[in-house]
Amino acid sequence: MQIDALIRGVVAAASHLAEVPIEGAAPEAGISFNLFWIIVSATNFGFFILVLRSVALGPITKMLDERRTRIEQGLRDAAAAAQAKNLAVAASDEAVAEARREANALRAAAEKTAAQIRDTQAAALKAELEQMRVSAMNEIEAARVSALAAIRSEVADLAISAASKVVGTSMDGAQQRKLVGEFLDEQSRKGN
Repeated sequence: MQIDALIRGVVAAASHLAEVPIEGAAPEAGISFNLFWIIVSATNFGFFILVLRSVALGPITKMLDERRTRIEQGLRDAAAAAQAKNLAVAASDEAVAEARREANALRAAAEKTAAQIRDTQAAALKAELEQMRVSAMNEIEAARVSALAAIRSEVADLAISAASKVVGTSMDGAQQRKLVGEFLDEQSRKGN
């Protein structure tokens, strides 16, 4: 349809030009058109357009359609990849936050355990030191009692000897010890 209209337009223009005289030219030197060659040229041009459309334009259109499809698919894939990336970033942020919470919980538990161990060890050390102090005090007291008993025995022997020399009579051992024991007990009650 379009080709027919084109051919008619070319033929009409050519016939119109054939009738218009050229200014300043001799009447016999005018442009002459051969209608046959105009129709042949228009037909060749139409045929060329049809061949070009079927041979080149079809594959080019197909290639452009395929390219458009690939580009649209690429854009969809890029959007999906961006969404997946955003989801992955959100998931990794959540995982990092969870790991931090766990690390803080572990650190708090470790600090609490360390404090409990420190307190337990401090209490055990205090108990051991107290036990050592009590043991030392008991040993000191036992040594003091032992020393006092030894001194008491020596003082008793010295006192008996001195009393025997002063009195001039000798007393038997049981009487002497009884007398010295009473004396020392009396002195202990007084605080000496």
